[in-house]
Amino acid sequence: MQKTLYKMTMGLGIMVLAAQQVHARTCAPRDEVIKRLTETYGETRQGIGIARQGTVMELFASDQSGSWTITVTLPDGITCLVVSGQAYETMAEALPPNV
Repeated sequence: MQKTLYKMTMGLGIMVLAAQQVHARTCAPRDEVIKRLTETYGETRQGIGIARQGTVMELFASDQSGSWTITVTLPDGITCLVVSGQAYETMAEALPPNV
């Protein structure tokens, strides 16, 4: 049991260190992130939402290339890339009612 707890603790520590390294590479002031998404990928903002504690989630996408990116901007103005992908399509379909 102690070995398992030790391994879990070490694993958690490694994940925290890795997350700090990823944060350093994927976050920057918002204007820098937006400029790069626009100039490099041709993406524009397609959607926005407010999350906890004043965090803003935005979806950027390009109609030409189909690339897309989801960002999160913290109250201090730092924007982080959350996920990105390809084959973005705009859809306007009604969801079925809750049963």
